[in-house]
Amino acid sequence: MKTAILLALAALGLSGLSAAPATAGQPLDAAACTALSGLTIAPGKIGLPTSGARITAATLVAADASKGRPEHCLVAGEIAPADKTAPDIDFHIALPTDWNGKAVMFGGGGLDGVIPDVAGSPQASEGVRTPLARGYAVFGSDGGHQTPEAGFAVNDEAWDNYLGDALKKTRDASLIVIRRAYGAAPTRAYFLGGSKGGAEALAMAARWPADFDGVVSLYPARNPVAVTFGLIALNQAIAAPGAFPSLEHRVLVYRAALERCDGLDGVKDGLISNVSACRKAFDPMTATLDGAPLACPPGAAPDAHCIPAPELAALKAIDTPFALPFPVGGETEFPGYNVFTADVGGPGAPQARMMANLLAFGLAPPASPYHQGMPISFGLVDPFIRQAVLRDPTADAIKFDLAHPPTLAAARLQGFARKGAADIDLSGFATRGGKLILLQGTEDFLITPRGTEAYYEKVRTRLGDAATDRMLRFYEVPGFGHSTSAVFGMSWDGLGALERWVEQGIDPAEREIATDTTGVPGRTRPLCLYPRWPMYQGAGSPNDAASFACTAR
Repeated sequence: MKTAILLALAALGLSGLSAAPATAGQPLDAAACTALSGLTIAPGKIGLPTSGARITAATLVAADASKGRPEHCLVAGEIAPADKTAPDIDFHIALPTDWNGKAVMFGGGGLDGVIPDVAGSPQASEGVRTPLARGYAVFGSDGGHQTPEAGFAVNDEAWDNYLGDALKKTRDASLIVIRRAYGAAPTRAYFLGGSKGGAEALAMAARWPADFDGVVSLYPARNPVAVTFGLIALNQAIAAPGAFPSLEHRVLVYRAALERCDGLDGVKDGLISNVSACRKAFDPMTATLDGAPLACPPGAAPDAHCIPAPELAALKAIDTPFALPFPVGGETEFPGYNVFTADVGGPGAPQARMMANLLAFGLAPPASPYHQGMPISFGLVDPFIRQAVLRDPTADAIKFDLAHPPTLAAARLQGFARKGAADIDLSGFATRGGKLILLQGTEDFLITPRGTEAYYEKVRTRLGDAATDRMLRFYEVPGFGHSTSAVFGMSWDGLGALERWVEQGIDPAEREIATDTTGVPGRTRPLCLYPRWPMYQGAGSPNDAASFACTAR
């Protein structure tokens, strides 16, 4: 449930990353690994204010073929804050004994507080070789605190760390360790992240454009104040009396949407690929399912075969954009969620469906205090509102007045918004030739696809078409949710696509293929550049990407 950069290390010659091929560093054996323990890094070697860093442990880890993990040195370190009352930043580095001369940074997730598994896989890459297995040095941090909730946000340095500063500090410290371990700096560096980590990828590219050659940003939880407003509104809608959608009714709504929209992409395959057309064609108030009205007739008792008015009203509210009480990172309204074209879970299903439930409406209505089984989204915004915004641990986030937030709370939110909106300006990253792959699932219920679409359009408007087309590829994946889905659980080699683009000049364009791991395991779809979507060509298996072509709306 708990589930990121232009100042550089000039003194070590790490201010830029060479375009030369990787060169072999010195051997890394057990002795060289353990010798890293106790290494200290002076504050002046890190590009943002700290009190320095130190390596607390370094252990050689044997290869584990069953997990696809090679022999590597696992390094643990901590970066001390400039403000002694702020938490440390804890970080890990996995250093393969067979190094390819390159580095990857992993982003975090949720409210952070946990160090990512640097020896594991990035998100949405089940069955794909890990960066460590490819020979990358891999690093990541806990975002600058060690708590599962948001109490850290009362400290300004801790909050700035969470919004990105911890990533710059971790990057700088990690590259010093990598150079010490191998006797050479990485010749290429990439950043991979999803959700909070996806927002961190964008922040890194915008704020410190010389630090990474390329980044992959999956379903980014950017503009955290806007995300918070959207999730509070969602939870308030389903917390109203009689409004919490039952598991059976969630299935009815999705089945009705499929009945109306599944064939809009040329084939009935259980996927709504033409989401834009479906939003225009599907109205739950007038929709039918198996010939019967989806909405319960006025005065009728709700049953398992129709949706009662309070539940439909909540769903309509979740779908509808609403005005924000003040501009939030340049946004004046929240765009709403794709609630009618998203699988929000149902009964009696496997692990992927249970996760789809929790990522959408949960198994119990949101209420204070939060407990497991409620929507995951409420588990994120509840502590943020109580601890960071209201600074009242006893407050009830469900009762937070979105239209008229208390004066002090509004001031804090506006301050948070200013700090969290720096990722719009990617001009430095574009100028130095950086590459960005942005990906969003159409059925995401934590990070609305409409918000990611709006971000993409803002970047294109700011940079212009030519610069954007050199730098950015944005894909929307039909059926995919937030890191998983019971409809289309996506696996894709994002790092491989980025490597080929940066190192070989092979544009990923519409060459990339996504593989389903849950809905119809093994089926494939082409990744289409937004606003295009995959259209069935009238022949061939509907489970084969080759049977589809990317089509404009």
